[in-house]
Amino acid sequence: MTERHVANPSSVPSLRIPTFEDVQTARVRISGVAHHTPVLTSRTADARTGAAVFFKAENLQRAGAFKFRGAYNAIAALDGLSRLNGVVAYSSGNHAQALAYAAKLQGVAATIVMPRDAPEIKVAATKGYGAEVVYYDRYTEDREGISQRLAAERGATLIPPFDHPDVIAGQGTAALELIEDVGEIDVLVVPLGGGGLLAGSALSARALLPACTIVGVEPEAGNDGQQSLRKGEIVHIPVPKSIADGAIVTHVGHLNFPILKDCVDDIVTVTDAQLVEAVRFFTERMKVVVEPTGCLAAAAVMHGAIPCAGKRVGILLSGGNIDLTALSALLGQR
Repeated sequence: MTERHVANPSSVPSLRIPTFEDVQTARVRISGVAHHTPVLTSRTADARTGAAVFFKAENLQRAGAFKFRGAYNAIAALDGLSRLNGVVAYSSGNHAQALAYAAKLQGVAATIVMPRDAPEIKVAATKGYGAEVVYYDRYTEDREGISQRLAAERGATLIPPFDHPDVIAGQGTAALELIEDVGEIDVLVVPLGGGGLLAGSALSARALLPACTIVGVEPEAGNDGQQSLRKGEIVHIPVPKSIADGAIVTHVGHLNFPILKDCVDDIVTVTDAQLVEAVRFFTERMKVVVEPTGCLAAAAVMHGAIPCAGKRVGILLSGGNIDLTALSALLGQR
């Protein structure tokens, strides 16, 4: 992929769209800090799908989600003055926790703008890692505007959850590990919110396995990425409502979309009911906790939204941050 630059500074900083070389650089930066998470298999999942399925367990990553990879990489790439001035981010939870933890490990102050209705477990973890939390109303206030104002007032660096080259590159290391661990796969299926994980994963998969089919998965209520890919331009939607709280976004990132358009074959959706079933499957059958957002890719494969029979399929389980009360309520649904 040739190097390009975003020419829309009013909506996003003029930053370089990352390449696979940036993913490789990110792996060096996060090596020995981020977990090299395991790949899980299940005979039940294989029988149900007719495929050989490999689950990359980012729910077992530090801070409970793949987000730690991009957050740590983005902070590690800062110069000394930027580190002294701290970082600002906005997030519904997993990027918040990841950036707070990554900042703490590197001695950098962090301020996180979070929605008032963010899961309490994610808010508590973010504060527990030492970050300052600033609340906003996700349905009436602009989190990006609030974060940009805070960053300007404090001279801090804004590190958004998905629309940042070092974040995208860091997220791409998960798929890189998966492919290196299991070898050739025919299909790679990745959760999609703002597009950081899918874009980074696509960079790795296209470089290592050019023939691999790459599919993103969104909640049915928030299919902005699907609409964008089919229209060929970024589509904005109202704030969606879904139990996949980590994928509640109104549009994909400006840095992410060119990669998605060039590298991703399709984007499909799943319902909240299918996500609940997937959460139950991982809890009851595989004995691991995966949050609803983390189940997006798995739900699509297990419900036949993607043709997978007879193929080797890599699935990213993006996170496992769900409190016991919410998990119990989901498992009780029939």
